[in-house]
Amino acid sequence: MPPEQYPPFAPRAPWYGADLQTLRNFVRGPALAGRSVTRMTRLELPLADGSGDVLLARLALPEAPGPAAPTDAPLVVLVHGLGGSEESPYIQATTALLLAGGWPVLQLNLRGAGASRARCNQQYHAGRSEDFRDALRALPPEATRHGVVAVGYSLGGNMLLKHAAEYGGVRGTVSISAPIDLAAASRRFLDPRNRVYQLRLLMAIKAEALAEGANASDEERRIVPGIRSILEFDEKIVAPRNGFADAADYYAKNHARQFLGAIESPTLVIHALDDPWIPKEAYTSFDWSSNDALTPLLPEGGGHVGFHGRGSRVPWHDRCLVRFLEGL
Repeated sequence: MPPEQYPPFAPRAPWYGADLQTLRNFVRGPALAGRSVTRMTRLELPLADGSGDVLLARLALPEAPGPAAPTDAPLVVLVHGLGGSEESPYIQATTALLLAGGWPVLQLNLRGAGASRARCNQQYHAGRSEDFRDALRALPPEATRHGVVAVGYSLGGNMLLKHAAEYGGVRGTVSISAPIDLAAASRRFLDPRNRVYQLRLLMAIKAEALAEGANASDEERRIVPGIRSILEFDEKIVAPRNGFADAADYYAKNHARQFLGAIESPTLVIHALDDPWIPKEAYTSFDWSSNDALTPLLPEGGGHVGFHGRGSRVPWHDRCLVRFLEGL
């Protein structure tokens, strides 16, 4: 579906500017559509790498087909961002909207995140696309009989774009506010204007790294409390834990931008050019016309996973997601 078939974005008062757009969900909470579900089922999805780690997810099914979803609606798998989980406000808002439309939803906790923390020794990162591949393979066949659409936010979006290029196996992918140039995004957090954002994310990922059940060494437990930036965390924790030489090596091997040309299934890429966390050049310098599978929606405003627009209290990125699903 070409970009012109999606609604345009214009900010809704009083959420003007990148920061208010970004912070709105945390200030006011998400606007949740109401719809009951037949059941919310906890699923355990073992990973195939021999670690013994298990991802936990919640499967939510609508009580009846809705006004938007067909009877053969695919399962929509939602993947959170850095420091997030199934409880993140954007996950809850999208789940409520999709259930109201009749779409089945899976809320996936990545390795070591949220409910998965107690069942994992290792930790997710921006390029761990094989974990998503294993999670899909572990899903019960009845849940995926009509296929899967993968939706990722921020870091989860980067990982899903990489997955779409490397493994495929989905009917479509939607990426929202993904740091497709990981090195540039990491440097952006060093800007003084982003100090509060960085502190908040650091609190979350430090807690994940040291939580009960985390396989942190004595040295890591000594180092983590003193880390002062996401770049330093990636340099001292993420890279050595996952076999990368350093943060630069981790960024170079896992940023999604290098994989965009290899994606073959329909893929919607949503990103605000005023995102305070991610430099716009990662998006504006890419030749989107080089791959017909990609549909970029790059409005000037919207912040980071914000997109609180005129005409509806439903975030604009969620309205575009529903349009994408209908197009499939």
